[in-house]
Amino acid sequence: MAKPARPGASKKKKGPTVGSGGQGRQALEGRGPTPKAEDRSWHVAGKRKAAQERLEAARSRTGRGGSGGGKPTGGKPSGATSTSGGPRSAKKSGDAEVLSGRNSVLEALRAKIPASTLYLAARVEMDDRVKEALGLATKRGIPVLEIMRPELDRLTGPDSVHQGIALTVPAYQYAHPLDLVEAATKRGQAPLIMALDGVTDPRNLGAIIRSTAAFGGHGVIVPQRRSVGVTAAAWKTSAGAAARTPVAMAPNLTQTLKQLKSEGLFILGLDGDGDVSLPDLELADRPIVIVVGSEGKGLSRLVTETCDAIVSIPITAATESLNAGIAASVTLYEVARRRSLR
Repeated sequence: MAKPARPGASKKKKGPTVGSGGQGRQALEGRGPTPKAEDRSWHVAGKRKAAQERLEAARSRTGRGGSGGGKPTGGKPSGATSTSGGPRSAKKSGDAEVLSGRNSVLEALRAKIPASTLYLAARVEMDDRVKEALGLATKRGIPVLEIMRPELDRLTGPDSVHQGIALTVPAYQYAHPLDLVEAATKRGQAPLIMALDGVTDPRNLGAIIRSTAAFGGHGVIVPQRRSVGVTAAAWKTSAGAAARTPVAMAPNLTQTLKQLKSEGLFILGLDGDGDVSLPDLELADRPIVIVVGSEGKGLSRLVTETCDAIVSIPITAATESLNAGIAASVTLYEVARRRSLR
């Protein structure tokens, strides 16, 4: 006779195990496709897109989108030809730029660089530079828009010191590297050209452009990749010199330097461990390209191997190194001084 089962001790018949039934499907599917770079607000491309949208919105408020005539001093229109070769296409830096600061804006207008809109802060102090900028913009038919300072702050960016004035300009048009040589030759001068290798700070580029103009240089070369371009920040630091000093773009810096060597130029690299001290430099009066690298990494290996000489600047032991802008300025001064003594 079977014993009666204890209460609660009976076993249920084991059936098929219940699975997840797709409960984790959403987790497996993820969050969908990765958004494009320009759709991510924190990405550089997203910030650039947002800035472009602000510019377009500002232009639409003026009711006009025209621009003045002329072209940037530093480049040629697309498809321009040169006397020493075939067609050369001017490279652009990308999106439109907002120049800010009284010197930068005034120099751009004096150089007749195409512009979309001149912005003035409400109740801005009308000194001689602002008055001249306003007169030039009005003469060229460039729309002038008076806006409140907070709006001008947003337009120019959080790190900009706009001094109550800003100007929207199209993307910078770069010259061809050989154009810099031709310009010097036409003047009957030995070419003096600066080249940047891995310099990514726009303030360094602006300072180098300014020093190149101050000491009789004929232009600056920047690589197409892993290098700073002519941005609003570079314009600002150049104090308007970017309107007078051409900047060329090299698709490959090493190959461009080799091409310049074939044109008779000497390539001098700047490095703290150079084999030639700047005061002992004997090539200053020759056609030269001075290459400056980044403060951290210095010159790249391929560029170093391409140089005819590596030049060092004597400094005290208390200072580890000079940044690119200062090193370029010191070297340009010494070259200009030696050339003046010829």
